Amino acid sequence: MDRRIPYGIMNYGEMIQKNGYFIDKTRYIEKLERVQNPVFLRPRRFGKSLFCSMLAYYYDICEAHRFDELFGHTWIGQNPTETHNQYIVLKFDFSVIAVSENIKETEYAFNRHCTGRILETRYSYPNYMQDAPEFVPDEKASISLSLWLGFLQKTGAPQVFVIIDEYDNFVNQYITSHQDHIYEEITTGDSFLRTFFKALKEGRQTGALANVFITGVLPIAIDDLTSSYNIASFITLDPVFEHMLGFTQVEVTELVDKVYQDFHLDPNTRGEVKDLIKNQYNGYHFVNTDSESVYNPNMLMYFLRQLSEHKMIPADLFDLNMRTDLTWIRRLTRWNEKNTRELVRQLTTDESIPFNRKALVSQFNLNEFFDPAFYPVSLFYLGLLTRKDEFDLMIPNLSMKEIAVEYFNEVFRIDLGQEKYTSMMQGFIRNPDLTQLFSDYWRLYVSQLPEAIFSQVNENFYRTTFFELCSRYLSTWFVWNVERSYPKGRTDLEFVGKFNEKFAGLRWVIEFKYFSNTEWTGMKTSIEDFSVREEDTVQIRGYAEGLRNEYPEADIRLFVIYCIGNQGFSVFDVTM
Repeated sequence: MDRRIPYGIMNYGEMIQKNGYFIDKTRYIEKLERVQNPVFLRPRRFGKSLFCSMLAYYYDICEAHRFDELFGHTWIGQNPTETHNQYIVLKFDFSVIAVSENIKETEYAFNRHCTGRILETRYSYPNYMQDAPEFVPDEKASISLSLWLGFLQKTGAPQVFVIIDEYDNFVNQYITSHQDHIYEEITTGDSFLRTFFKALKEGRQTGALANVFITGVLPIAIDDLTSSYNIASFITLDPVFEHMLGFTQVEVTELVDKVYQDFHLDPNTRGEVKDLIKNQYNGYHFVNTDSESVYNPNMLMYFLRQLSEHKMIPADLFDLNMRTDLTWIRRLTRWNEKNTRELVRQLTTDESIPFNRKALVSQFNLNEFFDPAFYPVSLFYLGLLTRKDEFDLMIPNLSMKEIAVEYFNEVFRIDLGQEKYTSMMQGFIRNPDLTQLFSDYWRLYVSQLPEAIFSQVNENFYRTTFFELCSRYLSTWFVWNVERSYPKGRTDLEFVGKFNEKFAGLRWVIEFKYFSNTEWTGMKTSIEDFSVREEDTVQIRGYAEGLRNEYPEADIRLFVIYCIGNQGFSVFDVTM
C-alpha cells in the first residue's frame, strides 16, 4: 500500500489503516501511567489530538482484537502495560463546542457534546450498558456523568478512562473576543464547567475513573478551575515528557529519509530540504535548553505532503492555519500601546525577551495572563516564544519570526499593500540585483518607520524585516537560511534558489552590519566614501568556505550590507 503523509489526520486508527508515516511516541504511554490526572499543554497544531486518539485506541476494551494491528509495530506493542484495552474510554473534544454571546446557549452546546458522548457508549459498549440510566441529549453534563459513573460502579463494569482534548478551546474564544465577563462566569461559582470538573474529581475519588488525561494550550482555565479540580498533575514542564509531542532531529531525519525513498525524490535536494525544514519548523525547547529541540509536527507534515505530492518545495512554507495565532497576540497586548510597541520591537530587534522562570512554572489566572509582565510567558504557551536559556525566551524559527514581523508591521502601521511592492519584486525576478532590492526595501519600507524606532534597532532588525518582506513576494523562487552554522561561524541571511525553480543553485550569503547615527557621526565619513571593512570580508569569506565545501556546484555570491541608523545603507559585493 502507498504511504500517506498524515497531515490533517487526527484519528490514530485511520492513520494506521491508511499506512501513514508514524513517529513512535508510544513509550510515553507507560510513563503516563505513573501520573495521576495528567494535564499536558502544548501550542496549537502540535499533535495533541492524534496523541489523544492513540491513547483511546490503546485503552479501549472494544479495540482489544485490533491490538496487534494498531500497536504491533510500536514500542508499546512490544512492551504492553497490563492496562491496555482494559477500560471504557470516554473521549471529549471541547474544540467542537460552539460558543455564543448568550451563556445559556454555550451551556446547551457543552451539555449536548458531553452528554452525547456518554449516550454513545450505549452503542460502543452494549455489553455493559444494559439498563443504563436514560438521559435527554441536553441533560446537564455533570449530572449525566455522575449518574452514569454510579451505574457502572454498581454493575461491576470496567473502569472508565477519560480523555479531554483541547479542554480550554471554547473558553479561550471568549478571551480572544474580549468577552471576559462570560469567561469569568463560566469558570467561577457553580457554573456548568466547574460542576463538570467536580464530577470528574468525584469519579476519581470513587474509583469509577481509572485516570483523566487532559490537553490544551493555556494554563489559565485549569488554574481558574483549581478549586473544583485540584487533583491535576501538570506535566507540561516535566522533563520526562518534553519530547512526548514534537519531533526530534533524529526522528525527523529518519522520517524524511523514508519519504525520499518511498516517493523517489531526488537525493541531490536532500541537503536543501534539511536546511529548510530546520529553519522553518524546528527550535522548540519547552523544558531544558540543554536537551534536543523539537519540530512542530503538523507544520512539518504540511511541508512533506506538498513535497511528496508535487516533487517540489511549495510556494508557501507556512501553514495558513497558524495565522490565527496573531489573534492571541492582539488580544494579549491590546490594553497599552506603549507596551505593545515595546514587545514587538523586542521580538523584531532583540529576537529574545527576558522572563521570570517562576512565572513560567506557576499557574496564573486571567488577570495575570494579560499583565505586561506576563507577556513572554503567555507567548511561550502559544508557541511564539521558546526557551533560550534560564533567563530569556526567543523566537524558535522562521515561521514564528514571520508572525512577529507581521504584528510589528501592524502595530507601527507599515503599508504593505501589494501594489506598492509588486514592481519592485517583479524587477528583481527579471534581474536579480540585491543592491536594487535592498534599495527598494529601504525606500518603500524603512522610510515608513517612526523616527524613535531608530534609537533601538540593530542589524537583527534589518535582517528580519528584509527577510519577511522578501518572503511575502519571492517564496515561489527562494527559501532563506537565517544564522546557518558553518565551521567558521553563522551567517546572517542566505537567499537559496529552490531546486525546482529558475534560480536553482543560487546561494547568496548576506552579512548585516549596523552603525547607530551616533557611531556613524564619530566615524567622520560619508556613505559614498565608505568602503567594506577587511574584517567583514574575512568573516564572510570564512562562511563561504564552509558553504563551498558543502555545495561545490552552487553559484555563491557574498554581500556585506551596512545600515547606518536611518541615514542610509551600503551594499558591497565581496569576491570569493
